[in-house]
Amino acid sequence: PAPASSPSVSTHLSHRHQHCSTSPAVKRFSRSGFVFLRFSSFFIIIFFLYSFCVPSSSSLLLLLFFFFWFLAVVMVVYNWKSITVVPDGKEMIDIVLSRTQRKTPTVVHPQFHIARIRSFYQRKIKYTSQTIHDKLTAILTEFPNVDSIHPFYADLCNVLYDRDQYKRALAQLSVARRLVDNLAKDFVRFLQYADTPFRCKQLKRAALGRMCTLLKKQHTSLGYLEVVRQHLSRLPSIDPNTRTLILCGYPNVGKSSFINTVTRANVDVQPYAFTTQSLFVGHMDYKYLKWQVIDTPGLLGAALDSRNVIEMQAITALAHLRSAILFLVDVSEQCGYSVTKQLELFEAIKPLFQNKPTFLVVSKTDIRTLDDLSPEEKEMFATLQRNNPDLVITHMSSATKDNVDEVRQLACDRLLEQRVQRKLAQAAGTKAAETLQSRLHVAQPVAPDSK
Repeated sequence: PAPASSPSVSTHLSHRHQHCSTSPAVKRFSRSGFVFLRFSSFFIIIFFLYSFCVPSSSSLLLLLFFFFWFLAVVMVVYNWKSITVVPDGKEMIDIVLSRTQRKTPTVVHPQFHIARIRSFYQRKIKYTSQTIHDKLTAILTEFPNVDSIHPFYADLCNVLYDRDQYKRALAQLSVARRLVDNLAKDFVRFLQYADTPFRCKQLKRAALGRMCTLLKKQHTSLGYLEVVRQHLSRLPSIDPNTRTLILCGYPNVGKSSFINTVTRANVDVQPYAFTTQSLFVGHMDYKYLKWQVIDTPGLLGAALDSRNVIEMQAITALAHLRSAILFLVDVSEQCGYSVTKQLELFEAIKPLFQNKPTFLVVSKTDIRTLDDLSPEEKEMFATLQRNNPDLVITHMSSATKDNVDEVRQLACDRLLEQRVQRKLAQAAGTKAAETLQSRLHVAQPVAPDSK
């Protein structure tokens, strides 16, 4: 992969996500939160052991409270917007050396004993090493681990930033941290055998010089991670587990107009193709529930391995998010593509729609309706319906708002029904479901008496 300063990486990263939402996609603990969790976990373990040794109703209730609190805290993992700025190699050296100069003694008097002089320089080496260790640890901790996050975000990072180069940059910082720790141990041990103040000072200079050399060698990795951090903070705020509607289709078929109509989003709409070059998210309320609508970049009828970065963002969302799919077809053909090509694209990406409610939405019906289609085009729609019995074909016009609310209501109802059925199927036959059913009672109202 190209280095961070090459035109390919800078071009891809500079023009991407410029309109995406900056709200956090997922949460991450702050440092104070980690300290709080560490101490609270210690007390939870003690209380856990006590509750099993001395069981009581109050102790078990408190144990359940702490258990659910711990789950609520741990389930939220990352907040990519809060990742701190990554300094380059020279800035890192200036920060470390200035902090060492401020936080450690600076004067060695001639009357000091040699043991005290050794301790003086050993303290400087240890403090410098610990500062570098803390800085690199903060970088490694705050950046997400692509192997442990949701597959949608893992694949999205791979599409945008190249997973191998990203992991290589983090691995180089991890190796540099270990080498700095080893250098500090070696030079602290060497200082124990220094017999003059001059030798002590030279060993200290050699130790700090080698640490700074290691940081200089990480200039490329630190610069690349800073570029990734800037664009991670602009990733769209997408919850992979919530109720979602995904809009897809050829460019300029009316996806952005639909999301602007049904949500509070304000996506740019222009009369040319590829206006949307990244994932956009809009939010709406339906049946007192929060919904997110994702506007994907336009897809072309090309093979998967030949799609560009913009198209692969749409493919990633379709592949990993549990949602209802709204495939828009422009029957007016103002998008520049015939109805035949649009239906062929539907057949090409249909494997991504498995186990998802799918809707074929005929858009721009204010210009051309379904009745105006040619017999060949009508036959194509009929054949598509016969081959896909679960497919729902409907129509709308975002310009006149004709049938827009009906399409939204139909998609939301189908997705809610599928989510409920899936949860019931997962809980069927389990002990938890039987216990819950035995505790439920449905009261039937009785008509009042005639008195």
